[in-house]
Amino acid sequence: MFVLSGKDACSTARVLAAILAFLLLIPASRSLRAEEPGAPRNEFQVENGVSVGNYHLFAYAENRRLRYVGMEYDRHAFGRLFGARFDYVTEFLPVILVNEPAVFGPDSRALTTDRQEQYGLGYCPMGLRLIWRKPGALQPYWMGKGGILYFQNRVLSTEAAHLNFSAEFSIGVEKEVKSRFGFRAGFSDFHISNGNTARRNPGIDFMYFNLGMNYRF
Repeated sequence: MFVLSGKDACSTARVLAAILAFLLLIPASRSLRAEEPGAPRNEFQVENGVSVGNYHLFAYAENRRLRYVGMEYDRHAFGRLFGARFDYVTEFLPVILVNEPAVFGPDSRALTTDRQEQYGLGYCPMGLRLIWRKPGALQPYWMGKGGILYFQNRVLSTEAAHLNFSAEFSIGVEKEVKSRFGFRAGFSDFHISNGNTARRNPGIDFMYFNLGMNYRF
């Protein structure tokens, strides 16, 4: 494992955003309509995620856990890339719960063994997904999303911010189980940081599993 400073984490986030922008500009090879006439172009997902730990990749905060409930919309908009269907993704997270020490200092370290849950919500306006194989088969996918999060109280540090930014990268599988209805199971890295807009920017990386039910139309 290695640790990046707040400035390095912010720079890394900009690089990841540039990669997403580059993928967005790659010309689609063929349209879905030409390949699969009448196939659904839209997907609505109800999802839930639970973290299984933290690691020091883009941040140094630790000893936190994450749970969330969200709604995601996927639309096939960019043809195909690397043999996969290339989709636009947006997501709304009405419930984000960060479980952290009840008392902590500016450096993010716990000052008590007591715990508390901090409530927040989020919106991810920009996301991309690559999903392989046709509906009906087990479909592996890769996804990247970026957005903003707002917490009722400061999280991670007493000198951090209410407003934070997120970057998420996921892998997983989807499976259609009934006409246009299906499920998703995946594993993600979810990074939270205030982008150095406050005095302290410890940031944190969550590893989490997520499950979702979807409808394609």
